[in-house]
Amino acid sequence: MAQNANYLALDLGAESGRAIIGTFDGKILALREIHRFPNGPVKVGNRMHWDALRLFAEMKTGLKLAIEEVGQLESLGIDTWGVDFGLLDAQGELLGNPVHYRDARTDGMVDAAFKRVPRAAFYRQTGIQFMQLNSVFQLFALAKAKSPQLAAAKQLLFMPDLFNYWFTGRAVIERTIASTSQCLNPATGTWAAPLLKKLGIPVKMFGKIVEPGTVLGKLSKAVAAETGATGLKVVTPGGHDTACAVAAVPAAVKNYAYLSSGTWSLMGMELDQPVVTDASLKYNFTNEGGVCDTIRFLKNISGLWLVQECRRTWAARGETLDYAEITKQATAAPSLSAFVDPNHADFLSAGDMPARIAAFCKRTKQPVPQSKGEIIRVALESLAMKYRWVLERLEELTGQKAEVLHMVGGGTQNKLLNQLAANAVGRTVITGPIEATAAGNIIMQMLATKKIKTLAEGRAIIRASFPTETYEPQEAGAWNDAYQRFMKIHSDN
Repeated sequence: MAQNANYLALDLGAESGRAIIGTFDGKILALREIHRFPNGPVKVGNRMHWDALRLFAEMKTGLKLAIEEVGQLESLGIDTWGVDFGLLDAQGELLGNPVHYRDARTDGMVDAAFKRVPRAAFYRQTGIQFMQLNSVFQLFALAKAKSPQLAAAKQLLFMPDLFNYWFTGRAVIERTIASTSQCLNPATGTWAAPLLKKLGIPVKMFGKIVEPGTVLGKLSKAVAAETGATGLKVVTPGGHDTACAVAAVPAAVKNYAYLSSGTWSLMGMELDQPVVTDASLKYNFTNEGGVCDTIRFLKNISGLWLVQECRRTWAARGETLDYAEITKQATAAPSLSAFVDPNHADFLSAGDMPARIAAFCKRTKQPVPQSKGEIIRVALESLAMKYRWVLERLEELTGQKAEVLHMVGGGTQNKLLNQLAANAVGRTVITGPIEATAAGNIIMQMLATKKIKTLAEGRAIIRASFPTETYEPQEAGAWNDAYQRFMKIHSDN
């Protein structure tokens, strides 16, 4: 095995993007961030977009800085958030800036789609959790509006695929990101053509699917000249950031559940086969593609989005608070006073989140939080209770008992939420690594370039390289009683 091999992870989330160098010395993987750049929606008229061209420029800057720092890279890999996409014309040109998944164009599209394809038949073909932000409903909205862009489109590429195309000139779709779209059949691994046709979505746009851990090829000559990265290999590590995060779960036991904690909380189990049943439909669970021929059977939970949006609302009023101060105030606030359902439609879009949380509590006849600390405490404890509900459903649907909950990702820096999660689920919670997505991205690059042989070998490297923290459940009686109150305001979504 080569010593001191360097890799570059380009990791784009809904708030920011990073270029992270991973250096492997034969035993330990060390990560260092060399470039960070903001991300977020750009509003033009009534439409919310992603600034894809600027993001590509930032990624090239990160690559150039990496080459200047280490001289040579084994490969680079890109991961992003799910569902969003770009459309290319016959000449391979982008037809318009990709639209943000929180854009209002999908309002009402789920119910409208069910008029063409009943909910159960829809789920049987895709096995994916119904959320109006899913690619299929974005595309259905375009089809219903008779979009000129959709009519002109010859190729659809999801966000990491679009960036890979711009880096290499190769236009293919990586499986894990494709699986977030609700356009893929998890049983056959092929596009759900019958469903797409009934919704008026052109099937011809959906191209070749490649597996996570595929070497796409080398940088284009233009990008190589611009960045100094001549001959660099580009790998599909798992185009979906959660697929990379789950690859980095440092599990030492077989029976565990994972939770990738960030703007979204994605909680599930790693399985060999999809679970597409009446019960999984009832609870709206999803079967997304994982690395190394696995299924990520999980639930998407609107995670720290509630806290982030509260902070943005207060900042817009001139009350700028960092996350440490917000969490400190929440720690001091009364516990288990009131709850919201984090996945309720009230909390999906951007806006005055503190007012929405208060209104939900008032409408459901609970004590209404007043202070900032009380509002954040309600949000965090509601998340923890949602984790318990999801874990119970996971065990019911799979027949597997989770001995431990592994929490990974940037959200694990919120130690209050980590403890609340342990209290709620009544299991040991192990947190770390914080940079799970970047670590998983690089582990998959190492697998693709044959520096390691198996995912298990990669996870052993993760365990040896990054610290973890353990949280044990507390106050079981109080949390069990409070969970019954939570269930009165909770819907099976």
